[in-house]
Amino acid sequence: MNAVPLRIGVSDSDRMRPLLDRQVTIAGVDPSIEVMGVQALFNRQLTEHVFDCCEFPLTSYLRTLESTAKPYLAIPVFPSRHFRLSCVFVHARSGITKPADLAGKRVGVPVFDMAAAVWLRGIFADYFDLDSTAPIYVSGGLEEARRGDEHPQFYPSKFGIEHVSHGSLAELLAAGEIDALYTARAPSTWPSPDVVRLFDDPVAAELDYFKKSGIFPPMHLVAVKRPLAERHPWLAKSLFDAFAAAQRLAQDRIADSVALSTMLPWLLEHLLFTEKHLGRDFWSIGLAANRTMLETIIRYMREDELIKTAFTPDDLFAGADILST
Repeated sequence: MNAVPLRIGVSDSDRMRPLLDRQVTIAGVDPSIEVMGVQALFNRQLTEHVFDCCEFPLTSYLRTLESTAKPYLAIPVFPSRHFRLSCVFVHARSGITKPADLAGKRVGVPVFDMAAAVWLRGIFADYFDLDSTAPIYVSGGLEEARRGDEHPQFYPSKFGIEHVSHGSLAELLAAGEIDALYTARAPSTWPSPDVVRLFDDPVAAELDYFKKSGIFPPMHLVAVKRPLAERHPWLAKSLFDAFAAAQRLAQDRIADSVALSTMLPWLLEHLLFTEKHLGRDFWSIGLAANRTMLETIIRYMREDELIKTAFTPDDLFAGADILST
């Protein structure tokens, strides 16, 4: 069998580097792998669709399933996960001390349907008594003014949403023109006397959320163009095996203390702390280990009216021939 040429787009992370340096190969595939910043990668893929296989925003993938074409098929590996309670920032003199205080406040969000924002709206509704429609959402660029969407968006009518182009959300938060910010990346105006985190101890808050939910929220998955997956029925499993192997190798490297794989001085202790509180399989792959999480994000997307269909987790990967994984 001749190897299938595949153009792959990913962000730079320890989970991807074993693929980049060819320590992990993809059976049956001749890959050309490009590394880009996350937002640039998503903007390009969601507008130009240049990559055959791509690290892909989880919430955007759910929206593609309601299109007639269903252009992508997901692989149940999750290159990015993040507890996002640490990513909520407030103006220091706003009087906001808890999520419920955000009701009626102006909350900046760089991309309305980004997974970080969907998770936060759902988590705050489920666990912190903040109805997702209670804030006024302000859409704009995080670090520079933006006049339009960088990739296709949908703004459900149930939400109060404003669009700003006269400044960045980071600047508006520091100036008090918005009260809070849901973000995937900390604003450049933090830390400062004007911008603080909503949660003083986000690790404690996130561990409490995990104890209640059992969820370590993913932001991204891996998606391959559906026509390619249908033309090569073995491809989805081959990609799953390779991305899973790369992730396992990355986790093994964290545990190897002979030479630290990152510049964190207590890297192994961080790993042991994480495994103690989240379990050894804290960055789980496959459908079975992620079923509850997927049911939750589908529910959040439906409650936000970003999708209408009551998908099951199996629907996300139907045709990938890896549903038992």
